[in-house]
Parts: sequence; structure tokens; C-alpha cells
Amino acid sequence: MSHDEHFVLLAIFATGFEADLARATLEAEEIPVLVKGPQVGIFGSGFQGNVLGGVELHVPASALSRARELTEP
Repeated sequence: MSHDEHFVLLAIFATGFEADLARATLEAEEIPVLVKGPQVGIFGSGFQGNVLGGVELHVPASALSRARELTEP
């Protein structure tokens, strides 16, 4: 994986809890994750409930297929 590789959308999760579980799973497999969403608003980044608009997880393009395998039910 190159240092300047672009990140692509993996999934949008309805809750902070689901996004955190997926992020932890990916990071355990050494897949970098970018988290995007409104969750840093008034509730703070640790909010685990429903997030209006969802929480997006982005991964490097080269890791997308592996990330999908790890996060699909």
C-alpha cells in the first residue's frame, strides 16, 4: 500500500457502535480506516447511538475487497 494511496468508501453505518466495531476489526488486520460523519457534533466522537446521516468508513482502494470480507455479516 503506497503512502499516497486514495481512500474509498467501504460502508455507511447507522450507529457509532457499529462503525466502531467495524473500525476495530479492520485495524486489527492492519487496514487503515478513515471515519467520516457528523458524530463529532454535540455528543462527541464517543457517541454510540444512531447518527443522522450515518458514519462512513473509508479504506485504501487496494484494501477494499479484504475490508468488505471482514465487515460483511
